[in-house]
Amino acid sequence: MTDLQRQAVDLVRSRGYERREIPFKLASGELSHDYVDGKFAVDTGERLLLVSRAVVELAEANGIDFNAVGGLTMGADALAHGVSIASGCAWFAVRKEPKARGREQWVEGGRLDTQSRVLLVDDVVSSGGSIQVAFKHVQDTGASVAGVIPMVDRGEHGGPWFAERGVPYFPLMTYHDLGIEPVGGSALSAATR
Repeated sequence: MTDLQRQAVDLVRSRGYERREIPFKLASGELSHDYVDGKFAVDTGERLLLVSRAVVELAEANGIDFNAVGGLTMGADALAHGVSIASGCAWFAVRKEPKARGREQWVEGGRLDTQSRVLLVDDVVSSGGSIQVAFKHVQDTGASVAGVIPMVDRGEHGGPWFAERGVPYFPLMTYHDLGIEPVGGSALSAATR
């Protein structure tokens, strides 16, 4: 782990993490005591730029060459903008449903096409559902997904799903780095399945 990655982990651990006495439901439907708020962790330009530079550094270290960055709104939005600024590439957002007027499209911001090499991002991946939706809509544009870098991966679901599709997947940090239980790996999660 690089110094920049360590700073990003420290930032998320100190600003974006809280242990809750009463378990809450994750987007995946599982229960957890560990709350990770990626958006609050990067709520200033300085914090967002630090994490964004760490993402760019991780992409470069793993040979991920991209000219557009984005993911499903709202989890990916801040990180997409920050990585765009840090790298000089285009940003985009995948809607949760297509706009009913104008161009009636799923993808907004940078216009993706067959020349686009996309880095998919998200703030927090639990089961991977949001980033998988973004992947599908990006592929529908003709763009290729060069790699996936979520800020936090809370479980073991994202990596295998993308590996099956031949897409590099490198979380900036995982549940190991934050010292929390993985989604799908705790007794609490197992009891809810």
